[in-house]
Amino acid sequence: MSAVSCVTGFSTSKTEHSSRSERKRRDSFGMFDGYDSCSEDTSSSSSSEESEEEVAPLPSNLPIIKNNGQVYTYPDGKSGMATCEMCGMVGVRDAFYSKTKRFCSVSCSRSYSSNSKKASILARLQGKPPTKKAKVLQKQPLVAKLAAYAQYQATLQNQAKTKAAVSMEGFSWGNYINSNSFIAAPVTCFKHAPMGTCWGDISENVRVEVPNTDCSLPTKVFWIAGIVKLAGYNALLRYEGFENDSGLDFWCNICGSDIHPVGWCAASGKPLVPPRTIQHKYTNWKAFLVKRLTGAKTLPPDFSQKVSESMQYPFKPCMRVEVVDKRHLCRTRVAVVESIIGGRLRLVYEESEDRTDDFWCHMHSPLIHHIGWSRSIGHRFKRSDITKKQDGHFDTPPHLFAKVKEVDQSGEWFKEGMKLEAIDPLNLSTICVATIRKVLADGFLMIGIDGSEAADGSDWFCYHATSPSIFPVGFCEINMIELTPPRGYTKLPFKWFDYLRETGSIAAPVKLFNKDVPNHGFRVGMKLEAVDLMEPRLICVATVTRIIHRLLRIHFDGWEEEYDQWVDCESPDLYPVGWCQLTGYQLQPPASQSSRENQSASSKQKKKAKSQQYKGHKKMTTLQLKEELLDGEDYNFLQGASDQESNGSANFYIKQEP
Repeated sequence: MSAVSCVTGFSTSKTEHSSRSERKRRDSFGMFDGYDSCSEDTSSSSSSEESEEEVAPLPSNLPIIKNNGQVYTYPDGKSGMATCEMCGMVGVRDAFYSKTKRFCSVSCSRSYSSNSKKASILARLQGKPPTKKAKVLQKQPLVAKLAAYAQYQATLQNQAKTKAAVSMEGFSWGNYINSNSFIAAPVTCFKHAPMGTCWGDISENVRVEVPNTDCSLPTKVFWIAGIVKLAGYNALLRYEGFENDSGLDFWCNICGSDIHPVGWCAASGKPLVPPRTIQHKYTNWKAFLVKRLTGAKTLPPDFSQKVSESMQYPFKPCMRVEVVDKRHLCRTRVAVVESIIGGRLRLVYEESEDRTDDFWCHMHSPLIHHIGWSRSIGHRFKRSDITKKQDGHFDTPPHLFAKVKEVDQSGEWFKEGMKLEAIDPLNLSTICVATIRKVLADGFLMIGIDGSEAADGSDWFCYHATSPSIFPVGFCEINMIELTPPRGYTKLPFKWFDYLRETGSIAAPVKLFNKDVPNHGFRVGMKLEAVDLMEPRLICVATVTRIIHRLLRIHFDGWEEEYDQWVDCESPDLYPVGWCQLTGYQLQPPASQSSRENQSASSKQKKKAKSQQYKGHKKMTTLQLKEELLDGEDYNFLQGASDQESNGSANFYIKQEP
């Protein structure tokens, strides 16, 4: 963080100047020396030689489009954008030629009445790009604006169709946090999220330059605000000069395009104008700002660049990957990257003709791998009916995938038949009694949930030996977590010692499990946005309710505890508050009381049993088990150890540290 430099060298004239040009001279904060001339009462009295023509109010029915984070009206340029009447170029109004801002350049102005006028207008209507000169000046051709407007219209139609299914009406993170005095998990808890590793010292009292919405000027002006409260990417801001008055406090995403470090207005030639509510509070705003900003912190000057860089993702559409088969957990299939949002991939299984058979996951998810991964470690793989890659599809480079920790399997290692505790991939709210069913290469293990396994092993799940989702025998007892016994097991309460003796099994050695606990920064009660892993296209408002070492219990706000999920603190399926807004992803608000009541009866009936369909109103499970035998398309590449010889007594399982 850079401290705002002390500003003591405001240049003042020895005599009073009456000219408008002198009064509009900007000081080192980018503020009009004569800011009072910009108030509602005097803004229309500017000299016609130095001011733009008066801008009429925008009609209420004028459609709005978003482009690169900026909101514009279309097609009129009266709200900061203008359209060249000669070449059709759309650009920043202030950069256009003449007082009327009708043309993007002198040449367009002179050519307007020439014979080229009709040809240019015809080309614009046909969607042809403007001239090379116009592109250089304003960068965005009209056809891009037309496409954006068409996309906006389509979005409105889609929202109207899906409004009944997912309603965000009335939900605002800011109001939700404020009204309940919630605390959000800081951005630094999410290393995989944008700015997660370079958030720096952004905290309360940091000053920024933001648009001044308490102003009726025809042009966009800015003022300085301080961060009152942080909630993930979102910040509650208060304009300088309001002191303890919270009447005009507002929430915004600190990574948004309208948030700038102090000094940006001066460098960009933008005016700083105090809000009209307090414009008469001080007679010398320059002295006020100097006093308030000396020694204060602001955003780094390259903050927006870092935000942009952190939102660049190496995965691209049409890349091929191997991903878990959501209908047969024991195997993988080939899928193609359809789209990327905030590092999350929509994968379409390669054999899906209508491209609706998809699966969502983060690019760092342990569920995706490079082509050939399954064969290399001995994992089951479903051969595709497609004999060759489709045009444009290409294999994802292996180095783009998350790296797993290298392990030494030559010494004491996991063996088939060993017992352990594991998060049930079909019911993520439970930790169950489990068994190692197969040892693969490179430290990967196939795990089965005792008492619930299909005869053919189609519900075995692949975990790496260092996975935070598997635990040594006794982990739940030590940490006072309810352990789910095998289905049908009648000797309750469940005792590991008795169960090991009855089954003739041994416990996996404690020393083989991952015991690293990072300083993750999460605290019980913190709010965040979390993927519903039973329907991974959904991201919901959630709360951390328990923390066991590196294991987090995630509760979906508005839903019963039976829908909770155990998730690792470094899971790429957790995001800061405001992530969905930043990336344009749809956030699922807390469930309403009526939504929960609609499903109460059916969910209670299934609460004690492991079902093929996830309990609840909000989704149907994508991890559906098939009890029939796998078809002939499965390939079981046998690699890895299968030695089952004893590893000694297992009577140490509870006393050792997990």
